Amino acid sequence: MGSGTGPIRILIADDQADVRSAFRMILDVQPDMVVVAEVADGAAAVQEARRLRPDVVLADIRMPKLDGLEVTRQLADQCKVIVVTTFDLDEYVHTALRHGAAGFLLKRSGPVLLIEAVRAAMAGDALISPQITVRLLRHMALPGAEPVPGRGGAKAAAVAPQSTAGPTEELTTREREIAELVADGATNAEIGAGLFISPGTVKNHLANIQRKIGARNRVGIAAWIWEQATGRQ
Repeated sequence: MGSGTGPIRILIADDQADVRSAFRMILDVQPDMVVVAEVADGAAAVQEARRLRPDVVLADIRMPKLDGLEVTRQLADQCKVIVVTTFDLDEYVHTALRHGAAGFLLKRSGPVLLIEAVRAAMAGDALISPQITVRLLRHMALPGAEPVPGRGGAKAAAVAPQSTAGPTEELTTREREIAELVADGATNAEIGAGLFISPGTVKNHLANIQRKIGARNRVGIAAWIWEQATGRQ
């Protein structure tokens, strides 16, 4: 739920009217969500977000006046900003996360992931499209990985989850299996379907994994798996 006991309040910022309409149709039918405004440019997104105080802003990257990355930078301290874009570029992903984005989705990811991203952001997670998760985490796990040129190199380390020396308790076979699926970019629903267990059971396993390896969220779990794969302890 959003602030207090009400629904999650969402502002949609995209210069394409059909995209805004599609997102509204998907989100407004959710029992715990309501779209409070739509805007067509970045400046209006910042202005309306400061006026309406939504819980979540969905921001396209390429918008008139201000792009979605600058919108994220200006709003991340007051609400959850999820970047939703057509453009699958590493530079955009890294910059959005450095600016405090609470998620990064490709528009082709589909409605289920859009809904999950909103709920994940409100839970303090950062959901990233499975299409780019593995590539991003591989970059974060590689020793000496360079920050994206011209994009605040001094802050680049803030994107990567903290490295862990090892689990305080050994993972079970099932927990290890689920952690590896997370690193492959699978959602809870996909993991549950693949392993023939309920999403609730997946969530319980993830909580145990996070506790054992000291990860704050699923991004931390995936980074830990990649660290193990690259021999970085």
